[in-house]
This record gives sequence, structure tokens and C-alpha cells, in this order.
Amino acid sequence: MFEGFRLEMIELSEATLRVRYGGSGPPILLLHGHPRTHATWHQVAPILAPHFTVVCPDLRGFGASSKPLDTLDHAGSSKRAKARDCVELMQQLGFDRFSIVGHDRGSYTAFRTAMDYPEHIERAVMLDGVPILEALERCDARFAAEWWHWFFFAQPEKPERAILADPDAWYGGAVEAMGEEAYADFRRAIHDPATVHGMIEDYRAGLSLDHLHDREDREQGRRIQCPAMVLWSLRDDLERLYGDVLEVWRPWTTHLVGHGIDCGHHMAEEAPEALARALIDFSDST
Repeated sequence: MFEGFRLEMIELSEATLRVRYGGSGPPILLLHGHPRTHATWHQVAPILAPHFTVVCPDLRGFGASSKPLDTLDHAGSSKRAKARDCVELMQQLGFDRFSIVGHDRGSYTAFRTAMDYPEHIERAVMLDGVPILEALERCDARFAAEWWHWFFFAQPEKPERAILADPDAWYGGAVEAMGEEAYADFRRAIHDPATVHGMIEDYRAGLSLDHLHDREDREQGRRIQCPAMVLWSLRDDLERLYGDVLEVWRPWTTHLVGHGIDCGHHMAEEAPEALARALIDFSDST
């Protein structure tokens, strides 16, 4: 897995991140979603490596990265805090400007990084997500029925107790779909109480702070300044919930492209070639 890549624990000012990186060329930062670790990219990263220097961290709170201290407002798990990690990590690796890609919960950190640090972001790619504020404002009975976990995970203590009673039954996953090493890494994460808590805190931050940061941006007229691409899984529920996904994103961007990919939710594992090709083509576009 990740042949030719380096694996390090990199200490930042606010967090210590487990990071896998390798390849050559312009830098690209890949951010996983819930409940995955950086290992979700293990099929995509080798395809990208001849074209990019590929950096794959475990987000703070996830995987083997450090877990933020608990606070009442969940600020340590906010996407703003994780965006600071992204910029600092890439600067430590020698990159002041870079492209950023985020899937699922990682898409919110990619979005926040592009909004808060436009001078550092070359291109931004969001996979299988819309801005948190958009999701909450468009919430209806269908969203509540299908994405009920957002509101359950916001509750204190109960989500962790429910998940840790049987993590394998809660999260599913299969070695055949994920690959042996990535599956083992995933299982270590979901069986670790501190990591489960860190992952759930990401959702609590979404409903306490992250949507407020989105609202401030909209009120002040801020948009992603760099070229942006949105990709979504055609066999997941984004189109069913929102119809035209690009129309949801258009008010938040200045240069937007995107399309659906024929796969289920875990795009990097189910359609790595199609995803990698889309990222390479987007980088080559003007």
C-alpha cells in the first residue's frame, strides 16, 4: 500500500498528523471523510504520483492523528481549525501553494481551507458534499430520514456508546472492497474510543460552529477564488437530495466545473481510476 510513499507523524502547532506523501510535481493534498483514514486513497495516490506530489494526512481527530481537546463549542474539531492544519502541514513540507481535495467530511475542510486561505490554494475539489449551511437550510423530512446521523452525532455521549458497542456492525466495510491493509487501518480507527470520539466531534462542530462560519462568508460575499471542481457519486444520495449539485455550489465559487461518477459513496475505493483521471484533467485545464 502506497509503495514509494513516506509515512511520518508530523508535529504542527495545534496537532500531530499521521501523513503519507510521495510522488513528484505540483502538490496536492487529499483529505478523507468519515469514518475513513488517509488509507482510503491507497488506489488513487499511485495513479496521481507521476503527476503530483501527493500528501494524504489523517485529519485531526481521525485515524492515528492527535485528538483535539474537548471544549463546549467544539472549536478544536471545527473545519477552520483543520484548515489551519492543512496550510501548516503543507508549509512544513515546503509548499506554500497547493491544490486541495476533500471527500465527505473532508470536503468541508477543503472548502473551509479554500475560503480562509485563498492565497495558498491553487485549486479546490469537493467530493460528495455541499456546504454545511446549505445542507442545514435545505433540510427536509427526506434529509432528516437519510442523514439522521448528523443530528444523532450532535448529541452528547450517546453516539460513542452506540458505536463502540459494536463498531463493525455500525460502520460495516469489507476487506474485499477496501483492500487488506486499508481495511485493517479502518478497523483500528473504528475500534479506538478516542478516535470514535474525535470523529463524532467533527459532526458536533458542524452543528455548533462550522455553519456559522459559512453564514459569515455568505453575508460578507466571500467565495472560493480559485478554480473549483465538485464531483459526486451517482449511486449515492446527493442528486436525490439536491437535484443539480452544481447549482448548490455555484453561489460559493467563482470558477466551477463538476460531474457525477458512477459509483457508491466511497469514491476513492470504488472508482479510483475515474477519480484520478478527473483530478489530472482538472489540473491540466485552464
